[in-house]
Amino acid sequence: MPEINISNSSGRDAVVALGSATNVRQVRWLDSRGRQVNGVRFIKSTLLHDLTTLLKEHSDDLAALSKTIIDTDQEIDLENTGRLLKETSRIYIDKDCGIVRNVTFWEVIKNPDGTLRERRPRKLADTNVSSDTPLRWSGVFVPKQEAIRKFVFSGKSQLQHINGLTYDFLYAMAQDLMQRDCLMLLGAGPKSNQPLILRRGGTPYRGFLEGRVEGDQYLLLLHFSNLELKVPPPADA
Repeated sequence: MPEINISNSSGRDAVVALGSATNVRQVRWLDSRGRQVNGVRFIKSTLLHDLTTLLKEHSDDLAALSKTIIDTDQEIDLENTGRLLKETSRIYIDKDCGIVRNVTFWEVIKNPDGTLRERRPRKLADTNVSSDTPLRWSGVFVPKQEAIRKFVFSGKSQLQHINGLTYDFLYAMAQDLMQRDCLMLLGAGPKSNQPLILRRGGTPYRGFLEGRVEGDQYLLLLHFSNLELKVPPPADA
């Protein structure tokens, strides 16, 4: 399980677990025998039987292709269509369905009005949430009602204790944040103003820490955002 090195308001730090935050299902789908239904991934089509490939074989004549499909079921790969998928790897292909190697990723930065500000090669930065330097308690708090209107949150993780000492450590942090009814901005670097990078080459995020407690139970969530909502300046009349 991933780890995060974080400090509290007193400057004490600890390494704790950073797990995925899953939502409890409110609706369960059951089959005719009352068994839990789960989603699966399967092969719908292969490249050799894809519509684009078949159209090229028929000189982009959709009518001719339609007749061939009706007569021969050419779009179905009897060996692979319908097979269940388990572990997969992402690849990139070109317009001729060939595998592309040595891909260069680009970052595109836009202004609030949607115009292009900058386009640059994407840098593969190293992770900074589990380094020897802990993420500092920034003390920058954002009211929850303001945060949900100002930032677009794209994911979240849950901070989890690994022993009794880290339980007390995280519980106190969650209780403090709940009493403030705020999210706390969490960043990397000595001033907590650098984005969080969860894995090498991953997307840089702003982190927002949220805490909840109920009895002796606590919930400490780290929300991620890489998009801030801003109103563009009024257009000239």
